[in-house]
Amino acid sequence: MAGSAGFLDAALAFPAVLFGFALVVVVGYWLAVLLGGAGVPGADAAEGGEGVGSGDTGHGTGFASGLAVLGLGGAPVTVVLSLLIAIAWFVSLSGTALFTASWQRVLVLPVALLAAWAGTRLLVVPLRHLAPGEQGVNRGDFVGRVCTIRTGRVAPGFGQAEVAAEDGATAVVQVRAEATDAARLMLGSTALIYDYDAEGEFFRVAPFDLAPEPEPGH
Repeated sequence: MAGSAGFLDAALAFPAVLFGFALVVVVGYWLAVLLGGAGVPGADAAEGGEGVGSGDTGHGTGFASGLAVLGLGGAPVTVVLSLLIAIAWFVSLSGTALFTASWQRVLVLPVALLAAWAGTRLLVVPLRHLAPGEQGVNRGDFVGRVCTIRTGRVAPGFGQAEVAAEDGATAVVQVRAEATDAARLMLGSTALIYDYDAEGEFFRVAPFDLAPEPEPGH
């Protein structure tokens, strides 16, 4: 009991508590992804169902481009954020448990941030290689292409699809659909990518039925 109480005291003390609440959000997000719930745009990112990467290494925008400046680009934003928060929380929790003086705990905060950046940057390197199809592909190249839905459903805040680039490389991207379009999209459905939301880092799609191949002699 004493151990549990000590852990709780450290988790609720400065600076661990600053990252503790963010970690709760991260855990909740990934649980939602695992259960097929709503995704978080770009935080994903990524977001959402953040999922797997979304196909652009050349023209990151917004928050993603900020991460790229810090050397954390090339992986889904949600994965990068999750790593940053988890490492920062762990380091700050350790520092909080080790030090009792207020000035020492204040110094733990920049150490935790630096460790989070360095650790995440190290972990992002192998993650970039897990999505080789993203290299050299601009997200705008996917607009106008037909994709295949890879999640059980597509909603205004959730969905992923597989799309092939002109060079044959494939990528799993974040997709979104509204109202009746969303109701017609499910796992295995084909959809047309008609727009890209740079801020949210997802594609807008609509149902698209591929024409059947004509039978020989007809």
